[in-house]
Amino acid sequence: MFQSFETTADPSQGPARLARLRDHLRAEGLAGFLIPRADVHQGEYVAARDERLAWLTGFTGSAGFAVVLMEVAGVFIDGRYRVQVKHQVDLAHFTPVPWPEVKAGDWIRDHLEAGVVGFDPWLHTKDEVARIEAALEGTGITLKPVANAVDAIWPDQPAPPSGRAFPHPDALAGETSLAKRARLAEGLRAAGQDVAVITLPDSLCWLLNLRGADVPRNPILHGFALLHADASVDLFVDPAKIGADVRAVLDAAVRLHPVEGFEPALSQLATRVRVDRATAPLAVAALVEAAGGTVIWGDDPCRLPKACKTEAEVQGMREAHLRDGAAVVEFLCWLDAEAPKGGLTEIDVVTALEGYRRATNVLHEISFDTICGAGPNGAIMHYRVMHETNRPVRAGELLLVDSGAQYRDGTTDITRTVAVGPVAEEARACYTRVLQGLIAISRVRWPKGLAGRDLDGLARYPLWLAGQDFDHGTGHGVGAFLSVHEGPQRLSRISEVPLEPGMILSNEPGYYREGAFGIRLENLIVVQVAPALPGADEGRRQLAFETLTFAPFDRRLIDAAALSPGERAWLDGYHAEVLAKLSPRLSDPARDWLAAACAPI
Repeated sequence: MFQSFETTADPSQGPARLARLRDHLRAEGLAGFLIPRADVHQGEYVAARDERLAWLTGFTGSAGFAVVLMEVAGVFIDGRYRVQVKHQVDLAHFTPVPWPEVKAGDWIRDHLEAGVVGFDPWLHTKDEVARIEAALEGTGITLKPVANAVDAIWPDQPAPPSGRAFPHPDALAGETSLAKRARLAEGLRAAGQDVAVITLPDSLCWLLNLRGADVPRNPILHGFALLHADASVDLFVDPAKIGADVRAVLDAAVRLHPVEGFEPALSQLATRVRVDRATAPLAVAALVEAAGGTVIWGDDPCRLPKACKTEAEVQGMREAHLRDGAAVVEFLCWLDAEAPKGGLTEIDVVTALEGYRRATNVLHEISFDTICGAGPNGAIMHYRVMHETNRPVRAGELLLVDSGAQYRDGTTDITRTVAVGPVAEEARACYTRVLQGLIAISRVRWPKGLAGRDLDGLARYPLWLAGQDFDHGTGHGVGAFLSVHEGPQRLSRISEVPLEPGMILSNEPGYYREGAFGIRLENLIVVQVAPALPGADEGRRQLAFETLTFAPFDRRLIDAAALSPGERAWLDGYHAEVLAKLSPRLSDPARDWLAAACAPI
């Protein structure tokens, strides 16, 4: 099914829904309520049933939350959504709050003298609640776990998702589920832990070599698991999702239970239980402690092994990116011919790009709703075109297209910004700085042990020299036929997770001028052991990035004179590799177009 361009939330309903929510809170003796964009699994992507934030406020961003008090309702959004939120919420009733600059606890303290603020303990982690409680210490304000107040006033709330699970071949995973479980169970035993609670859908899928269809675009399965120190697993999932094909690949040590059995199972864990305070719902720890169990706070045991891809997964990602790169080049060739004629809109562009991907005949699904911003819409970082916002693609403007695909052998995510006819020199200068940032990340070598925060500034340095910057991380982790956003690795000034071989990340600096244009360039990269250098200090192990994404950058937007010799060499070398790798996969017109697009600078 092609991407829909229908509005998924109705901000005009926000004031009435907000009034009903406040009436409910008064009846419950509450002074406020927290509404995260989260579900009981604490994954980034949520099903329609869990879009409580969008239903109440109209804001549809992929991150954020609201705090509703009796006199004010704050919608907390990070730098990616500060333009978008102003277009999506009723500003007479909802107040955008810059986050994380303004913390929830501090904001509540400033707007409420005393009272009880409710929260759903299945939608918040231990860390989230602890941070707010620390800010409220010494005030007359307390937090209280309660039944979800939004659910109580949402009469037509969608049913839980019921997508069927399906096996993910061991050959693509590079490791059997049994081997993964044995490896992780050994770690539990070494740490003196009896069982680990798994709530993240992508962790569950990775551990059992399964995939699902419970959220749009990402092949994940909703469920819970208990991984025991003997490598057995209790899997809690809707039985209707598990067909004969899945049962055939699950060994006898994987015990199936209905999802309703998860809470009773937690209530019987009078043992040593590992719980991730950053990703598990707070209710998990409360149930274990009530059962007499000992909660041992520790990372989800799947997250780091999942992030460090096997060679089979990396090879699958390479092949997926070559296939996807060819589709993107066919699209860029078409766009370059059609856009100058006039008549194209953002929706036309999105539909055409998805069509080229579907023409591969192996597309499972796009990996997220395509971001296609023409002119000023490009400055809305996570803009999603709707029928009512659909803008013509006009000459003299920039067009930003951020898109990706899910193939059985890999997940892609690529952004290219192109010129539609001649554009202003200032736009070319900004584009070149963004490209220089991408090149800096692509070329860097670094000592083992550094984290994303240690590299993030390299992508910003060319912009900083011009007094410019961008309000999002330089890169996010990416799954292998899993979530297009995957932790714990990131290229971000707040990421302290050391980068390890096999980790796949995006490399996507940008620049955005509200009301004028947006620029973002994105390749996916994988961490590898860096090749040895002549004369290097012995014993100093270094890491480097291998680029996975292959598609040309718009030469018309590059100020070649601003590039250093090293930057120019990297760009010409990259374009030569794009041409060599993709040409055999292209139609004759696209092959000719690519040859011109990849000519040396």
